[in-house]
Amino acid sequence: MKIPIAYSLRNLGARRLTTLMTASGMALVVFVLAAVLMLAHGLERTMVSTGSPDNALITRRSATSEVQSFLSREQAAIIMASDEITRGPDGVPLGGSETVTIINLPKRGSGKPSNVQIRGASALAMTLRPQIKLVEGRLWQPGSSEVVVGRGIASRFQGTGLGETIRFALRDWTVVGVFDGGGSGFDSEIWVDADQLMQAFRRTLFSSALVRVPDARAFDALKARLETDPRLTVEVKREIDYYAAQSEMFATFIRVVGLLVTVVFSLGAVVGAMITMYAAVSNRTQEIGALRALGFGRGAVWGAFVVESLGLSLLGGLLGVGAAALLQFVSISSVNFATFTEIAFGFSLSPQIVAQSLVFSAVMGFVGGVLPAVRASRLKIVEALRTP
Repeated sequence: MKIPIAYSLRNLGARRLTTLMTASGMALVVFVLAAVLMLAHGLERTMVSTGSPDNALITRRSATSEVQSFLSREQAAIIMASDEITRGPDGVPLGGSETVTIINLPKRGSGKPSNVQIRGASALAMTLRPQIKLVEGRLWQPGSSEVVVGRGIASRFQGTGLGETIRFALRDWTVVGVFDGGGSGFDSEIWVDADQLMQAFRRTLFSSALVRVPDARAFDALKARLETDPRLTVEVKREIDYYAAQSEMFATFIRVVGLLVTVVFSLGAVVGAMITMYAAVSNRTQEIGALRALGFGRGAVWGAFVVESLGLSLLGGLLGVGAAALLQFVSISSVNFATFTEIAFGFSLSPQIVAQSLVFSAVMGFVGGVLPAVRASRLKIVEALRTP
């Protein structure tokens, strides 16, 4: 005969203060775990949304980022002549070569310098990335010292607001537009005409080529042909895969460090749950004896206390996830390990993170409650009833 679950949950409500304090300790642990997972997920989401599945990015073979890659003008011309590239209404291939480099800008408020990625973009850059919308000003005029900046840049760095001027490569560049990258990594970039950027930095090589392909078959054909062309030493990736790989190392680092901290914290939460449940067993010894006298077996008593501990931990889990959900309104910036430039991203909560956090809290509750439950189940009926 089983003891109803309502009996276990009612006991949690009977000692509200103890339940709330123990659940709060568990909530703190779950909050830390959920925050870490949300941070890593937010980074991955930002990077993945940076790319488009319809685009192919061509870089130098073995280059880990566009910053480390280079393509000559001859190689870029060979790539753009590929038949697999989607053509526009005017028959022109939808693609372009870009140059990426890093500059140093002071932050607003603190004046502390930080690395910022600047992209020498092609004329079709906006067409190839429809998620990017110009929200203020206009695009740069070809041949001019004008730039457009992502929203994340405009809000964080000095001289990057609309109409302001920034200086790099011995030139003053006027900010003529601000674009919204839709929460992607482009929000943390400055864009300028590719030819002007190459002249300013006296570069003769592009960093990458970005092209639109009509379907998966065309992408496979383009990849197979370009990667085996003896005139080229390039690697062809889907743009979305390239940016996903960019976030992998940083996201893994966040998860490993965060999980280590969470495990340490969880030890304290488990001990707290164990103390609470041992106290419950001690305070209800006569009650346990009465349950046994009514015919409830040892297994039923054990199960009732485990369920009570699980209820306690799940309450803490819900509190922790609820608090972590508020972090979605927070945006932070950090250094991208792949490019060593600053990137802005936010905490992102997903159903998977909610499930993982609640399962983790349940595990803490089970570990903390199993020994007190064993003690309760082993109480002898006569001794339990005689306990004052």
